[in-house]
Amino acid sequence: MTQELEEYVLNHIDPEPDHLRRLDRDTHVRLLYPRMRSGHLQGRLLKMLVRMVKPHSVLELGTYSGYATQCLAEGLTDDSAHVHTIEIDDELEDFIRHHLKHSPVAHRITLHIGDAVDILARLDCTFDMIYIDANKRDYLAYYDLAMAHLAPGGYIIADNTLWDGKVADPACHDAQTMGIRRFNDRVAADPRVECVILPMRDGLTLIHRLD
Repeated sequence: MTQELEEYVLNHIDPEPDHLRRLDRDTHVRLLYPRMRSGHLQGRLLKMLVRMVKPHSVLELGTYSGYATQCLAEGLTDDSAHVHTIEIDDELEDFIRHHLKHSPVAHRITLHIGDAVDILARLDCTFDMIYIDANKRDYLAYYDLAMAHLAPGGYIIADNTLWDGKVADPACHDAQTMGIRRFNDRVAADPRVECVILPMRDGLTLIHRLD
């Protein structure tokens, strides 16, 4: 996508809310690797997907700055619906909580800092939708973890599944690329699900559990 076409798209979708615009700017100023945040277009898509699926419980694996977290929560239509988000990097906690204080959807979000396996064991529940945006080399383990906590008929959304096109480059063998390749291969061959990869930004895979 050219810069001109991207600007055209952004000018013809719902505007980015002010609190997310501030979060996006602060992410670029204060955090390393700001490209990791979802951003305006993907954020509006995540909100729309939540609106369409109408999940009661949402899990996010990998919070980073909390941009996608707030977009997921924004899409919830039931006052009792909730997003649980898990971030392993405790150095991000203050940043995330600061921006949640200024978010109109903070009451729909619970932030957990720590290892996802331990936290999910304590929560002991299933989720209608799970968003995966964590360490790429461990995507296959996150998929197995997500399927173990996904309700029948639920959805998984996985980010970065094209990884700058490296997944299709036979010369790329770094750990992150190989991790995503293994994830993509497993999902494509899994008879329990149906899936589609959207070639937007860095690749977004939508997975529907059939049973």
